[in-house]
Amino acid sequence: MKDEVVMSKRIHVAIVGGGMGGLAAAVALSHRGISVAVYEQSGVLREVGAGVFIYPNSLRQMERMGLGDALARVGAKVGDGSEYYRMDGSVVGKILTTDSTGWNGMYGMHRADILKVLADALPADAIHTGHRCTGFSQDQAGAHLAFENGNVAHADVVIAADGINSVLQKHVVEPSPPEYAGCRAYRGLLPADKLPDWRREAHQVWMGDGKHFMVFPVRGGELLNYVGFVPTTSETAESWSAVGDRDELAASFAGWDPRVTDLLEKVETCFWWGLYDRKPLGTWVSGRLALLGDAAHPMLPHLGQGANQAIEDGTALAVILQACAQDASLSLEHALQSYQELRQPRTSMVQAEARKNGLRYDSKYADLGQRDREIANSALLRRSLYDYDIEKEALEFLRAKAATA
Repeated sequence: MKDEVVMSKRIHVAIVGGGMGGLAAAVALSHRGISVAVYEQSGVLREVGAGVFIYPNSLRQMERMGLGDALARVGAKVGDGSEYYRMDGSVVGKILTTDSTGWNGMYGMHRADILKVLADALPADAIHTGHRCTGFSQDQAGAHLAFENGNVAHADVVIAADGINSVLQKHVVEPSPPEYAGCRAYRGLLPADKLPDWRREAHQVWMGDGKHFMVFPVRGGELLNYVGFVPTTSETAESWSAVGDRDELAASFAGWDPRVTDLLEKVETCFWWGLYDRKPLGTWVSGRLALLGDAAHPMLPHLGQGANQAIEDGTALAVILQACAQDASLSLEHALQSYQELRQPRTSMVQAEARKNGLRYDSKYADLGQRDREIANSALLRRSLYDYDIEKEALEFLRAKAATA
């Protein structure tokens, strides 16, 4: 029987935002014995019909939280046949789908499915929908939230997991607008049986003339998630639910590999969203308030790491706050600063690499041979991303700090 962890002080955490990052943080905290409440502005927890990758660096953390079987039931294993192509379908290289041990811990997942898995792992009374945050304050007694519905909440720590347009970010840093990447992404889902000859476990990426197109399975392989990235001359809203122009999408990839054009012929409706990120923030923390996920480090989707880095954030917070709860001499403010110190270098690196990878995907190279060589060598970067174990890194970080204290 596992020894009971003795807590020298109880910590209650309030999380603003009930998306993937907020709920993953809540599960990580709850798993380590920390009281948590999630406040979501929508009346119900929901994610629109879009796919997301769960990679080894975040899947190993969620498996340790006891979510492995549930994720396996709703995810689609991604592995065999995963490749990069030029726009005409000629092969550029393989896409890495394992860590350096050979573990294929990579799923394509419908966002709504993973949201449900996370929500089901929390106590029934931990999630509060219909709570749009309108105010924040803090003092020596704690942190305090106000909501549009008139309710208030009090906590020892508040985590802002409310996205790229976070309402709480202004309480940490001077607000700055997100940076538009000059690109619109069309996305949607197709029943896999409409493309019976499609590679069932494959993540496939076609690259050419300022745009790229990708497809991967979700929901146990029942659906194929497709995304087409197209340059624009005007900004497109950062929205997952704006209805896109199906004909414009098809026209954007006319003349490409027949596998792409055949798929697009079967598309009836699609959505679009504008791509934005932000240069690394100077700080994520102010007293008892900390930013997480897109509120701290929004990144372009060209490494598929946005949700995965948010899950790493939540795990790091849980490890550090558990250590704080076990040691009466550690302050919460110091713990949150440690979270920032640990996480900022990694997320800044991933943000920068996502931008670079977008240039590769969109063929922004005078010499495509150089691009192809970089794509072929990108397995080294991906392996380093997938091998990273944030729980072990956080524990080692805490041991090193304690040794120098």
